[in-house]
Amino acid sequence: MTSFSATLALQDAIDVARACETAWPRSMYYPDGSYVGNVEWNESGPWTEILGPVAERGGPAGVVLHHGKCVAEWGDAARPDMTFSIAKSYISVLVGLAVADGLISDLDAPVGETVTGPHFSGSHNGKITWRHMLQMNSEWRGEIFGKDDQVDHFRQIGVGADNSRKGQQREVGEPGSHYEYNDVRVNALAYALMCRFRRPLPDVLRERIMCPIGASKDWTWEGYSTSWIELDGERMQSVPGGGHWGGGMVISARDHARFGLFISQNGAWDGKQILPADWMQRSLEPTPTLDKYGFLWWLNRGRDANPNLSSRAFSGQGAGGNSLWISPDDGIVAVMRWLNPGDQQEFLEKTVAALQR
Repeated sequence: MTSFSATLALQDAIDVARACETAWPRSMYYPDGSYVGNVEWNESGPWTEILGPVAERGGPAGVVLHHGKCVAEWGDAARPDMTFSIAKSYISVLVGLAVADGLISDLDAPVGETVTGPHFSGSHNGKITWRHMLQMNSEWRGEIFGKDDQVDHFRQIGVGADNSRKGQQREVGEPGSHYEYNDVRVNALAYALMCRFRRPLPDVLRERIMCPIGASKDWTWEGYSTSWIELDGERMQSVPGGGHWGGGMVISARDHARFGLFISQNGAWDGKQILPADWMQRSLEPTPTLDKYGFLWWLNRGRDANPNLSSRAFSGQGAGGNSLWISPDDGIVAVMRWLNPGDQQEFLEKTVAALQR
């Protein structure tokens, strides 16, 4: 049970979350008409077109759970907002479901063995495995839904990122050899996963996870105008792993927190093991090409780790100051919406300190 002194200390963290709002405009467009993503990643050239819906954002909001109990909530925590790359972590969990269903029998098998078509065939892409795609080191080459993977060559993310070379073509290496944060490649993974389920990913997520854990019906996950395909005679839309070019997941802080609680319980809910029992353990192993990255989850590991937070903590991160942070050692699930990335560590340190009292 959270003590009165801890509640007061937790208010210090909430004050940070309220005061340090992202500089992104609430309309998601700057006065000159530029989309926030294009400005954030210094994006120009032939692949900048916004292909999916864009939703105006709300203000700072969030939720903190401690041992499953809500101990803090601020802003409009029920408001669905764009969440950008936190959607990647949802894709990772859906891969876990595909493994549970036997749709992916071996993460080290080439994707092209079970996903037909040009995207995972040939001398290079034909060697790419599911593990490569999950670890962001696939070096996948090509175009899908009107976006070429070159758009994210030399891309950097995080505080102080230098994207002056972003979009310049580089020579790719062998699959598994080089980490690169590349949204086109994640979109190719989402497409491949849809082909294995033979169903749109939002339908699978809703039926298999979000409804069983009691999430609201207010969240959506939309793709691009260009990402409709026909599969088994049905027209369905592939969804992206973020809002880089519009679309993506629009969800509330409360629903994120409920999903985070499910993940913190090792993919189980009400006594039912939904994900493979070892899935989250496998997902949180540092990749060989980036020690702070797992299967589309960020880890508090490696040289950039925050020593004031648990080394077993991990998170889903989205542009604009969105974060779903989970610390099994502390029993904490924290959701931050529109909190300036440079202030997130202070918020987390204050939160953990308050709840350890």
